[in-house]
Amino acid sequence: MQANSPVYAVIGDPVAHSLSPAMHNRALAACGLPGVYVGFRVTDLPVAVAGIRALGIRGVSVTIPHKVAVMPLLDEIDDTARRIGAVNTISNESGVLKGTNTDGLGALKALETVTAVDGRRVAILGAGGAARAVAWALSNAGAKVALFNRTVPRAAALARQMNLEWGRMDNLARWRAEILVNTTPVGMAPDAGAAPVAAAILDPAMVVMDIVYNPLETTLLAAARRLGCTTVDGVQMLVFQGAAQFERWTGVAAPVTVMRQAVIEALSPTLTHRHGQAAVF
Repeated sequence: MQANSPVYAVIGDPVAHSLSPAMHNRALAACGLPGVYVGFRVTDLPVAVAGIRALGIRGVSVTIPHKVAVMPLLDEIDDTARRIGAVNTISNESGVLKGTNTDGLGALKALETVTAVDGRRVAILGAGGAARAVAWALSNAGAKVALFNRTVPRAAALARQMNLEWGRMDNLARWRAEILVNTTPVGMAPDAGAAPVAAAILDPAMVVMDIVYNPLETTLLAAARRLGCTTVDGVQMLVFQGAAQFERWTGVAAPVTVMRQAVIEALSPTLTHRHGQAAVF
């Protein structure tokens, strides 16, 4: 690597578990691009953002707990990030820091590998930040989205903000979902035996996606597969949101297959062990 090679990074707290360095460094190498992608544990966010600008760090992934707090520290926020209410991607363009969000796009692209979403009835389990990103992207793509959460007021509040339908978890079957997306951490290692909904809720015609990626096949996905559902694992969303970042920063088509393989290899020593993650990119 040359002294003037671009630097990319992920910032968060904690950040040691992040799979982004493995994914992005493999992508840079596969495309023959100079540069390195590193992880920075950040506890003082304003100073870190000033450092991104001062050091000329080309692109930054933002993870928990900084996705919302970073927004007022940037120069520009695009409409996608504003509507989702969080930034997961910073681009440094000649000292101008621009924020966007690729989480929702990652989920959409993951689903589109197996099905169209326009006009489909989608049930999203959860009402947190990941649910917000996924709901925005799918509804923007023409899906009919409803939110379901164990804490009903939280689902109702988010649904009102986004002009979506909502319901109690025990009313999920009435929605007659064609696509089911779990955005909760239920089923994540070390509690890999848990599932956010009973298998009886599932229908063989459903597409079932789980954003939990450790274990790679969650209890929910295993039940769906046995029933004959089409399934989408959490690594797909992780890779596609990272691919969107890569393309924004480099202007080069992301090597998606290579990136997925890098993530699988990075995960393999810890799959089903105690450090499982859900939507922490």
